[in-house]
Amino acid sequence: MIEIKSKLRKWGNSYGIVVPGRVVENTGVKEGEEVTILFKTNKVDLRKLFGKHKFSKPTDQLMKEMDEELYND
Repeated sequence: MIEIKSKLRKWGNSYGIVVPGRVVENTGVKEGEEVTILFKTNKVDLRKLFGKHKFSKPTDQLMKEMDEELYND
């Protein structure tokens, strides 16, 4: 995986990023090929992304059980 930084730019009603030519050359990607972009941001609302989950036990109890399972053999 190659990491690049690029600014999001508005083009008409869409948005896009510019991929540096050296990255295209080094990866062998060609125009029109599909690529995957991973977004790294702290602006994600995990509740909207994953929904709300109701646990049968309180969080403190779940954490305690996980600690016991991981660290107490």
